[in-house]
Amino acid sequence: MKNKTLNFKGLKNFFILWGTQAFSALGSSMTSFALVIWSYQQQGSALTTAGLSIFSYAPYVLLSIFAGSLADRWDKRKILVLCDLFAALSTVALLILLKTGQLQIWHLYGINILNGLMNTLQQPATELAVTLLTPKEQVQRVGGLRSLSSSLVTLLSPALATAMLTLLGLEAVIAFDLLTCAAAVGSVIFLIRFPESKPPEEKKNLLRSAWEGLQWLLENRGILNMILFLAVINLIVSIFNAALAPMVLSRPGGGETVLGILQVFTGAANLAGSLLVTLLPAPKSRVRVIFNSLLFSMSTQNLLLALGHQAGIWYFSSILGWLCIPLVNANLGALLRLYIPVEMQGRVFAARNTLQFFTIPVGYLLGGWLVDQVCEPFMAKLPDGAFLTQLLGSGKGSGAALVFLILAAAGVLVCLGFRRNKNIWRLEKTEPIE
Repeated sequence: MKNKTLNFKGLKNFFILWGTQAFSALGSSMTSFALVIWSYQQQGSALTTAGLSIFSYAPYVLLSIFAGSLADRWDKRKILVLCDLFAALSTVALLILLKTGQLQIWHLYGINILNGLMNTLQQPATELAVTLLTPKEQVQRVGGLRSLSSSLVTLLSPALATAMLTLLGLEAVIAFDLLTCAAAVGSVIFLIRFPESKPPEEKKNLLRSAWEGLQWLLENRGILNMILFLAVINLIVSIFNAALAPMVLSRPGGGETVLGILQVFTGAANLAGSLLVTLLPAPKSRVRVIFNSLLFSMSTQNLLLALGHQAGIWYFSSILGWLCIPLVNANLGALLRLYIPVEMQGRVFAARNTLQFFTIPVGYLLGGWLVDQVCEPFMAKLPDGAFLTQLLGSGKGSGAALVFLILAAAGVLVCLGFRRNKNIWRLEKTEPIE
């Protein structure tokens, strides 16, 4: 018991931040899941549903590079509180529109734009807050714990959202979201003590600060190339996400319950992987773990979703696809925190966010367009005896299956291609910062 206590030494404030932010993320994730179902029921379009994520990520990608310098300068507590309060106000507006019967898709797009703006500032502030609250010897464990909470959110949110949506309605889901947000705000105000951090020179303007983050990455090509690799992976994953709900909701044997159960299996696989990361010591080669994990995930899940015509195969594919993702997240987080100076992390994380995540709204847009305008019409024109029809099935949803088949091949090629990058492998020989 003494050894177990020592394993978590110095993490009291981190645990408070981690727990309450995870609780808030659960509420937000439940609302997002419920709104995806609501929007697809309203329009029946993959592109319309993907728009929810597009409008959420677009401001985040466009402005992240400037937000990091603000996160470096400003009080982390104030940033977290103000962003959570703004999210709460947006949720209240959503609830009012729903209760008055005026909620439209474009309302959700507008709210997602505003929340994306707040998340732009909150994300680098949270990353820096985690760094400040984490002793260096606990970096690996903290990465595993954050993956663990993310997995629990993924595991619980669809089941809870589906149950609450069925029994109490969308209003109850949104009200729970408000409750979790209040818990996060209260903990940051009253419970967490942030250590002092050395701010950058106040006289530097935002453009110069943003350039410093980019410049650091340009001078450290191993980290930069790893970020570019993950940007391509994010493109594939966002196309995957744009196609998943339309396929499951429209295929025989699918539906809302199946989509919820599929997300539960995803969360369970993430949870198992996160527990493994938390308990295991740091690997000898973080780079090798990242490449091998993504190669396995990219190939298995997409291929089984494309070829499998039954819910059981979809569930199994989620286990294979998401089991190793916590290994990726924990080791990537450790690489960034160990090699980027603390006083630069806000600016570098912001530059990272722009470079690594700009492909996400592009992927959602591309995924929705591919399903609605390309693959579904293409599969509908094929005769019943065609090779692709026998392989992927027919009817609505077969076009999304074709998208997954393409993504399986693309994921393997991307992983094998970047695996040959020498700058990324040089991170194995570089000493971390003191």
